[in-house]
Amino acid sequence: MRRIAAFVKYVDRLNEAIGRGVSWLTLLMVLVTFMVVVLRYAFSVGWVWMQESYVWMHGTVFMMAAGYTLLHDDHVRVDIFYRSASRRYKAWADLFGALFLLLPVIVLSAVTSEAYIVESWSRLEESREAGGLPALFLLKSVIWVFCLLVGLQGLSLAGRSLLTLTGERGE
Repeated sequence: MRRIAAFVKYVDRLNEAIGRGVSWLTLLMVLVTFMVVVLRYAFSVGWVWMQESYVWMHGTVFMMAAGYTLLHDDHVRVDIFYRSASRRYKAWADLFGALFLLLPVIVLSAVTSEAYIVESWSRLEESREAGGLPALFLLKSVIWVFCLLVGLQGLSLAGRSLLTLTGERGE
């Protein structure tokens, strides 16, 4: 159980650091969006790369902060029964959900996105728009980062549930 506790602690710290780090992109995204609007409407100037940059930042924040969101239990949940349930019931629900719902979907997402990402890397894909951002293949690779971070957080959630059910850690 010590190894499970150490794993949970490591994954939680990893997703905490990544989530806090990537959250700064939201400020940059707002500033870039503001600049695009001001440049377009006040000066009639615009660049495709600048417009694409805030879309890319949004996608990066959404994908890379998903593990952080799961860590803090801020994801969408239909919690008719869960909210008022006991810690043990929640641990069973989280264990079942992580092992039989979350992790299979994450593995499926990683496997089915392989051809999409590998093809993008093989062509060193760029934006389809003239004047757009290069290295679209890097943005597409964030799909695998998402799968890795959410998958690890799902395993952490399962580990935390096991620790709760065995009485090793009462959260």
